Amino acid sequence: MSEKPWGGRFESPTNEFVEAFNASIDVDARMYGEDIAGSRAHARMLCQQGILSSEDLDAILRGLDQVSAEIERGDLEFTIALEDVHMNIESRLTAIIGDAGKRLHTARSRNDQVATDTRLYLRTRTDTMIAYIRKLQGVLVTLAEEHAATIMPGFTHLQTAQPVTLGHHLLAYVEMFERDAGRFLDARKRMNQCPLGSAALAGTTFAIDRNMTAAELGFDAPTRNSLDGVSDRDFIIELLAAASVCAVHLSRLAEELILWMSAQFHFIDLPDAFCTGSSIMPQKKNPDMPELVRGKAGRIIGGLVAMLITVKGLPLAYNKDMQEDKTAIFDAFDNLQGSLRVFGDMLPGMRVNVEALHQAASSGFATATDLADALVRAGVPFRDAHEIVGKSVGYCIKADIELHQMDAAACQQIDPRLTAEMVGALSVEACVAARNHIGGTAPDQVMAQVALWKTALENNHA
Repeated sequence: MSEKPWGGRFESPTNEFVEAFNASIDVDARMYGEDIAGSRAHARMLCQQGILSSEDLDAILRGLDQVSAEIERGDLEFTIALEDVHMNIESRLTAIIGDAGKRLHTARSRNDQVATDTRLYLRTRTDTMIAYIRKLQGVLVTLAEEHAATIMPGFTHLQTAQPVTLGHHLLAYVEMFERDAGRFLDARKRMNQCPLGSAALAGTTFAIDRNMTAAELGFDAPTRNSLDGVSDRDFIIELLAAASVCAVHLSRLAEELILWMSAQFHFIDLPDAFCTGSSIMPQKKNPDMPELVRGKAGRIIGGLVAMLITVKGLPLAYNKDMQEDKTAIFDAFDNLQGSLRVFGDMLPGMRVNVEALHQAASSGFATATDLADALVRAGVPFRDAHEIVGKSVGYCIKADIELHQMDAAACQQIDPRLTAEMVGALSVEACVAARNHIGGTAPDQVMAQVALWKTALENNHA
């Protein structure tokens, strides 16, 4: 029983299976650095407040340095008998320095300790996640600049709609990922409050200085309510929500890459280093990385749903259910970071089949809207123009030609207001160039957006 920090109340040992089922060390061990940082800050505050002697403080800081070094070297073996990272570190500290280690836990609880450690850990991981998003944005901006004038079909309902540029298409994802970065930044700001000092749920009778520990750990301020401080998991839910939306955006991009690489599209080819083959079909080159990224989205979203359901029925304050929070967020962050990294590394080597893109944009009547616009400019009401062009498309389908291939006789047959000059002026290049306004697909607009994004990303990295 002496191994358990809470064992004084109990007369019989913990069931062996329960001990393993109850332990979280396999999940929270990764927070050892944050746990040690929190303990250092807590010990310094206790000493400043006269709660801990300077001799004990020196011993604790020296001991924590040794524990940290042992963990870094792999010399300290964590045990499930001590349940979690907090008790494993405290136990080893006490073994090194004696009674001074037993005094470290004065005026705190594992409840506020884990809430603090988790915020510290996720704050760093959030910063890393944003950096990966910025890297991927930079890759997409570079590709957009390279393909500012590369024409491709734009789709609605996965049917050819209007010609756009590949650069414009890629910049759409840059916008999505910018919103993702913003969501992470927003969540980071809200979670940067320090729960340390909330103790188990009601605070402590010791005269602690919570502002000191909050400042030393880089928090904006202490949490203002001890019950909320130990039981709030909004920050994890918010981060899971941000991760889920980002994963959805990655999944949409993955789906397009998968389609574009197929023989039916033949728009792109991904680097061999990011694809795999078939064990039975020697000709296969499979886009496994985009497929995995697409699959990871479901897993990440599952973490969000699991956390929402876990928290929705919990009374205040801390409950053991909350131990599941780290499993969900750590898994989501690991998989999202991997997805962002693999795309950031893969896309620079993507080869674009410019001819196939242009050919696809030149078929499927992608210039039909521009023909309707030409009729409107000639004084034809839009609804009439819409009908005229619809009839023209029907004619071309039967004749197996494109709109720009219609002759004067065909135009007059469909409607006297339709002229050969109108259809003759149709080209995907002209259609794309005509959309030269903010948010448009014209190459000039793409280059203008590229310039803006380069400046923004340089500032973000500064």
